[in-house]
Amino acid sequence: MTGAVHGFVRQQADTRETVDALRALGLNWRPSGQASLHGPLRELAESVDAAFVGLAEALWGAQQEWHPAALTAEGLQRVDYLHSFPHQATFPVRLDPREANLEAFRAGPMVTEDGSVALIALAPTDQVLTPAACHHVYADHEGESLTKARYVTTRNTCFRQEEHYEPLRRQWSFSMREIVCLGSRAEAGAFLSTARLALDQLFKDVDLPVAWLNATDPFFRPPGTPRRRSTRLQPTKYEAVYGGDLPIASVNLHYEHFGAGFGITRGGSYAHSACAAFGIERWLFALTDRHGTDPVNWPDLPAAAVRAAERLTAVRRRGRCT
Repeated sequence: MTGAVHGFVRQQADTRETVDALRALGLNWRPSGQASLHGPLRELAESVDAAFVGLAEALWGAQQEWHPAALTAEGLQRVDYLHSFPHQATFPVRLDPREANLEAFRAGPMVTEDGSVALIALAPTDQVLTPAACHHVYADHEGESLTKARYVTTRNTCFRQEEHYEPLRRQWSFSMREIVCLGSRAEAGAFLSTARLALDQLFKDVDLPVAWLNATDPFFRPPGTPRRRSTRLQPTKYEAVYGGDLPIASVNLHYEHFGAGFGITRGGSYAHSACAAFGIERWLFALTDRHGTDPVNWPDLPAAAVRAAERLTAVRRRGRCT
């Protein structure tokens, strides 16, 4: 690919040309921060996701799980999510179901001139739309006593409120694939080391240059957040950043945070957890930016994942033989 083609989409970010180029591949962008995919772009998204499922199963024998769209607010607050990220939370709400209230809503404008819903009295809500796919794993395995490390992979549509949105790069709703490890501290650490090695192999194979950078989550009022201060002293999150400013993968060490929150134990102590997370839409942006908008030039992600897993497996075998 020539230098003129390389980076075309990247150079046109936040312009009509960007959306037009991606629309031709199957993107339907909505200013609310949501995207519909069809055609070649949808097929590429499925290919990207299949690659991560392949890694999860080949390297760790991870079990696949499906989860719903929402989590309980009580469960999220057990791990301090709402206190730490109130600015990003999305709550599913409904009208107060009393007949008089529903009639009052019907008698009003219902939808205003600017497209907003003319809400009146609301019913209480105890749910939060999924902010990260892995949260369901900890809630689903609450109270378990593990005799060995548990590896899970799951995909969900996640919701995070942002100050602005960009097609495929920063969205309100987006697809997240995660691979999760629950186990001892050593098992969680080994999982992250292997994940980094596997991803480095994958990035190299598909010619997607990234830089691994220490990162922190976007806490609300971070200077006063104890967890933010602790991550500076003992890094727990690294992001694979494409193009200098687009994280497309992360590896995260949680220590006992989720194990303690949901009573999950390993060897008589609270389980440690770690995860590798992938924003599918961001991968679409990076791949079309790097390899252009002609699907013929796109790499075969599942095949690259197989090769990455085979290389790491071979390295492990050689290590056991020495």
